[in-house]
Amino acid sequence: MSNLFPEQINNHVTIDLVICTYNNAALLDRALTAISLQQVPHTVKWTVLVVNNNCTDQTTQVVDKHIKSEKIPYLSIISEPKQGLNHARLCGVNNTSGAWIAFVDDDCILKDDWVAQAAKFAQLHHECGAFGGQVILDWETPPPAFVLKYGYSFALQDHGISISQPNCLVGAGLVIRRKAILDTNWIHKQFLNDRVGKQLISGGDVEIVLRIKSAGYDIWYNPACKLMHFIPAKRTEQKYLVNINYALGKCQLMSDSMLWSNSYLTWSLKSITSTFYSSVDVFKQALKFSLGRGNLEFADIAITWAFVRGKWVGIARMLCMEVQERQALLGCAKLPDAKN
Repeated sequence: MSNLFPEQINNHVTIDLVICTYNNAALLDRALTAISLQQVPHTVKWTVLVVNNNCTDQTTQVVDKHIKSEKIPYLSIISEPKQGLNHARLCGVNNTSGAWIAFVDDDCILKDDWVAQAAKFAQLHHECGAFGGQVILDWETPPPAFVLKYGYSFALQDHGISISQPNCLVGAGLVIRRKAILDTNWIHKQFLNDRVGKQLISGGDVEIVLRIKSAGYDIWYNPACKLMHFIPAKRTEQKYLVNINYALGKCQLMSDSMLWSNSYLTWSLKSITSTFYSSVDVFKQALKFSLGRGNLEFADIAITWAFVRGKWVGIARMLCMEVQERQALLGCAKLPDAKN
């Protein structure tokens, strides 16, 4: 454990770890084992809640095993029948009571002082609405060289060795202040979907962070909170990267729309124009590749095109929305001084 002693946390800090899971029992077992090894000062009150999102594997048995071991002081499990990560996270928020909520993915292995470091940071940063730590990719097998260029596709998060204020945070190990998420009204209305079963949908964690910022809270990166994010070999295949970047393209279009501070007409013109030019760039890259003149691999072109296609789908979704829904989404997370 690092240099954090109980006396460094003078007041009680309450933090609830919420693990949303869907048919990932083996990795959940590893995640809970790592949590059972946490070294936490007595001044930190912490709990762990596993949200069973319609699992049909051994999830319940895995959690029961850890409950019986009594190595995690306050571990419980609850079922959420509505499929999807947003519903599971909402269930976790509604069924915990700590001042801080940490979303820990079932494929994340926390360093043994993660909870202690999170509690220390939470106590020292009173204006913080959310923070995240260093997310290190833990490859099941060495990935192909081209995959290493797409760390963002696997929730890689490394902003250096110093505490800083980034523009956004990944969902793996995201810690949020309960008051901040309540102030955003997120528990009553979510605009962007996130993983639904095995569908690669992205955007829920981005929405949470952007809306917390728009509510006037700071977001932070704390490198002392370290975790390993396990990446199975099947996720290093080109097909996976194409699919996840298609989802990320839609996510970027929708999240940019949430930050917009101008008219809908201006948004339409800017979004269509920029995505058109991105499409032209991909076409040029593909043409160069076919003529043997480009310096990109076919996989790079396919992944980039998937991202652009996702943005086109996002534009189409916005154009087809009911006017009232679109008005609610457009600019819902803009900052007071935002300019486009």
